[in-house]
Amino acid sequence: MTHLISATSPSATASRYRHVRKMTEKLAAPLSAEDQTVQSMPDVSPTKWHRAHTSWFFETFLLEPRLRDYRSFHPAYAYLFNSYYEGVGARYPRPRRGVVSRPGVAEVRQYREHVDDAMTRLLAQTRQPAELDLVDLGLHHEQQHQELMLMDIKHVLSCNPLQPAYTTATVSAPTAVRPRAWVEHPGGLVEVGHPGYGFAFDNELPRHAVHLEPFSLASQPVTCGEWAQFIEDGGYERPDLWLSDGWATAHGEGWDAPLYWFRVVDDWWLFTLGGPQLVDPTEPVCHVSYYEADAFARWAGARLPTESEWETVAATRSPRGNFFDPSALHPRPSAHPESFFGDVWQWTSSAYSPYPGFRPAEGAVGEYNGKFMVNQYVLRGGSCVTPADHIRTTYRNFFPPSARWPFTGLRLARDLGDPA
Repeated sequence: MTHLISATSPSATASRYRHVRKMTEKLAAPLSAEDQTVQSMPDVSPTKWHRAHTSWFFETFLLEPRLRDYRSFHPAYAYLFNSYYEGVGARYPRPRRGVVSRPGVAEVRQYREHVDDAMTRLLAQTRQPAELDLVDLGLHHEQQHQELMLMDIKHVLSCNPLQPAYTTATVSAPTAVRPRAWVEHPGGLVEVGHPGYGFAFDNELPRHAVHLEPFSLASQPVTCGEWAQFIEDGGYERPDLWLSDGWATAHGEGWDAPLYWFRVVDDWWLFTLGGPQLVDPTEPVCHVSYYEADAFARWAGARLPTESEWETVAATRSPRGNFFDPSALHPRPSAHPESFFGDVWQWTSSAYSPYPGFRPAEGAVGEYNGKFMVNQYVLRGGSCVTPADHIRTTYRNFFPPSARWPFTGLRLARDLGDPA
């Protein structure tokens, strides 16, 4: 978090706090205690851990230093539910979170209630902009974990041979395939990054100038139908399309389709949060790694956009699209022509690195983003499990290039003058 011009009032912050915290519990409600304890791979965290960690954040950075006479719920929780903040103490190993059966979901609920009661008292007396900004950071942090909860439980349930559904979801009827158009930009000197008013994570700052060569971006993300063509054309079997590390990873992991895709006779199916369903060729392809996205772009005679190219074009459009919707929780064919937001996070070719002049916040909270600026790639635009009020044109998401369990897809780019 960086000091920004904020218009957040104490009453608005308190209202938003209640809304965000209730949403986390609503997302956990369909899950059993057993569901909430499973960790299906090291990158996945149990649902109850997300619920506890987001409470730990408020307790650690707001309640303990700022609320007089506050008493922590349990002294061991500072160790169990710290994620990666080395500046505030030791932490339990991430890959082993699934073996912690206690505290159970009931105790985690009590912990959340304890923190919420204390935060109500703190918010009633909070007037300083710096404190309100820190609360806002905690709420955006919790919204990130709401998305992670859905990503993680999808992976957990997909490992179950019963293929259970997280929820009853509405499946969109296939629509007519919209031909891809190209949005051209003349390039030149542009400004990217957050303008400095309203909320932003520190990695979105400072705003700065970038020179772009003339380019064009596809008007829509790559679809499942296009990806099926890539598969049928031997896309996963051609080393000439792949980065060396991507080829080694794909073959080592046995990739032959996006994560959650599987064949039934001659049809492609995929696992969703609503259970198994036929692949819709018109919806954006999802759960592909950077390596796969880069190989597809090369196969298509295009490339991935840089994050500055993406932001420059997206800034001329309103951030509307298919965001978090409890009735869907799955990418859908876009109803908005030239939609740049929602459905799937879009891989860019930009390594996740600091903007010129970047400075992390002081103290442990400064570990939020800066320490991860290596070996990762930037994604833009939000997804079908991203809360709509959480996204911005300047928002920089990031994952390692092999990550497939996030709701990740791609949009093609090309230099002006390249053949269609």
